[in-house]
Amino acid sequence: MAATLTANAPARPRKLLASRRTRVGILYALPVVVYLLVLFVYPIFSTLFLSVKGTDGSLTLHWYVEALTGVNLSVLFTTVRISAETALFSLVFGFVLANAISRLKPLWAGLAMLIVVVPHFISALVRTYGWIIMLGDKGLVNQAMADLWFPGAPYQLLYNELGVVIGTTSVMLPYTVLLLYGVMRGVDRRLLAAAASMGAGRVTIFRRVYLPLVAPGLASAGLLSFILSLGYYITPALMGGPNQTMIASLINQQVMKQNQWNGAAAEGVILLLLTFAGLLLVKLVTSLGASRKRRSAS
Repeated sequence: MAATLTANAPARPRKLLASRRTRVGILYALPVVVYLLVLFVYPIFSTLFLSVKGTDGSLTLHWYVEALTGVNLSVLFTTVRISAETALFSLVFGFVLANAISRLKPLWAGLAMLIVVVPHFISALVRTYGWIIMLGDKGLVNQAMADLWFPGAPYQLLYNELGVVIGTTSVMLPYTVLLLYGVMRGVDRRLLAAAASMGAGRVTIFRRVYLPLVAPGLASAGLLSFILSLGYYITPALMGGPNQTMIASLINQQVMKQNQWNGAAAEGVILLLLTFAGLLLVKLVTSLGASRKRRSAS
């Protein structure tokens, strides 16, 4: 019996390839596979090899040691900190906005979502310069605060961490609102009404019923904003100062000014690993949310 199975095993792939449907599927998939290999897999492995290649051609971890020490390590910490702050503020403002939109009628909710999404299609460079004009010493924000007799106006809102976080939050806000709106729209409002009919107050309903239902969406939106902010370049470079240099700006400096491709490759690999770690967290949170929903349904 075992001999028969062993003899028939090599025949199965041949039989599968003999199918016309399978051959047509492979033919259709071949351009996509070649595209991914040439434009995705090959650059990643080339960057990985470049990051461990020494000046004499030997393999070394010198560039990773350099990337994780001194000023480079400080830039990495700054990148993580600003990305975390951006994710936090995006969640706070996105939660309030998405919660308000989810309570509207479908027509008005669609119009509100259109207003939220349309600015995202404007060039990031144009939006960044718009923020620079608004937050400048004689910009709209400082002028309004001066007219309202705010003490100390005008304030320094640019070329510091506050300016960077304002700019990056405005970029990430549409992603957060889109994710949270989809989750909040799917919440069964009858559960909230049932909790209210049993004597629960608004705070209790929010904390014990509503928040657990939207928690997976909150985690996913926050992690997505954090991941996207890690590699952002334009806004931190234009709205930040020397102390707000992020890893994307550091890579640009190493390549364009110092011609140090090996160090830039090591920084890129570290950034890629951080992104993969964030994606794994998103997957884990999504799986935990799905399992919690299944347990609640059962």
